[in-house]
Amino acid sequence: MYLNKRKAIFLISVFSLIFILIINQVKSQSIKIVDGDTIHLNGEKIRFTGIDTPELKQTCLKEGVKDLCGATAKQILIDKIGNDYRGDPSSALLEALDPEQNTTFNDHYLEVDYDLSDVMFVTTANTLNILPPLLDRMEVIRLAGYTEDEKINIANKYLLPKQVKDNGVKENEMTLSEDIIKEIIQSYTKESGVRNLEREISKVARKVVKKVVSGEEKEVKIDLKNLPDYLGIQKFKFGELESKDKIGVVTGLAWTEYGGEILKIETVIMPGKGRMQITGKLGEVMQESIKAAKSFIRSKSLDYGIIPPLFEKKDFHIHVPEGATPKDGPSAGIGMVTSIVSAITNNPVRRDVAMTGEVTLTGQVLPIGGLKEKLLAAHRAGIKQVIIPKENEKDLVDMPKKIIDDIKITPVEHADEVLKIALTKELKRVEWVEVEKISQSNDKSQASIQ
Repeated sequence: MYLNKRKAIFLISVFSLIFILIINQVKSQSIKIVDGDTIHLNGEKIRFTGIDTPELKQTCLKEGVKDLCGATAKQILIDKIGNDYRGDPSSALLEALDPEQNTTFNDHYLEVDYDLSDVMFVTTANTLNILPPLLDRMEVIRLAGYTEDEKINIANKYLLPKQVKDNGVKENEMTLSEDIIKEIIQSYTKESGVRNLEREISKVARKVVKKVVSGEEKEVKIDLKNLPDYLGIQKFKFGELESKDKIGVVTGLAWTEYGGEILKIETVIMPGKGRMQITGKLGEVMQESIKAAKSFIRSKSLDYGIIPPLFEKKDFHIHVPEGATPKDGPSAGIGMVTSIVSAITNNPVRRDVAMTGEVTLTGQVLPIGGLKEKLLAAHRAGIKQVIIPKENEKDLVDMPKKIIDDIKITPVEHADEVLKIALTKELKRVEWVEVEKISQSNDKSQASIQ
């Protein structure tokens, strides 16, 4: 017989407090809560005696409605125990940042109340994977990446003088021109900030000091020929454009927590039975975006010069390279549409065109986020034209002038506009009538004659 809910919660609370004391003594680092009355402590199963809560997948009737009481019991135990034996830091942050309750913030170490209502808190984070209640009490300010010109200026004014001083490089011992800094940015770094750029400059400075101290050279001038001697072989290829227009290969734009990135989308078609294979460690949202893109293409197949039975006779394989990197989000929708149509119609995609935008089943292009970061990535890669959603046109006001001048930005509202721009050949409509419909109409005509 199961205890009623009120008694079960009370007993869980009592045993949770006892359990917290035990945890504080053993300071365990491996705790897993299985259900409302069972835990795993350092791989050892521990079950609370004296209580019996519903199993994890068990349901109960609450006022005639099915209730997930097993999951509720587990959540209660999790809430009582906290994240680990040290407590939950997010709760303390929530108390400190919330203006409704930080007037009497209690420091549990000093046991003193503080009024934090007039304090401005400035926090930084690389990701927004923060508890929603905590994030709701903050004003989020996004800092986009730097353009190439901005990086060069930062390096000349701050990074280079700092590394010269820190590494003991004397005056006139090292010459590092602006062109070399630009080469370091393009060939040895791939980032939205300047952290790696500073590391590379520091590496050059250390090796220069070593050469001067050893007596090999008195003054070192860094140029394109001897740069690999200091930084090694080229790490990145600047301008990730394809050598030629390819069938089924589309350049997409992605936003990550570390800035914008170029995203290649590839589609190949082979004889089969209409199966679709998706690879590249894609998330659920991106997989759904691919399915939506395929359904849209099938609904518009005749307009694009595609005979519908082709979808039942061919297998589709869609791949997004760098398979070890997780990818997710809907903004590659128009890229998926373009890649699939290109592969089916044997129509190459322009290599100097990149695109970003979510697509619906009716072909509408929806707005996306992280536009500035994506345009910066396109600029670094040498892209000449970028297709963006029409609703994101307003965001171009905040874009650097260098980006606007170097890249042709084309806002679109429908996938048809994307295909006209991205494909090298114009798509022509074909006429096709289903055989079944023809046979049915013939049957009806024969019946009427009889």
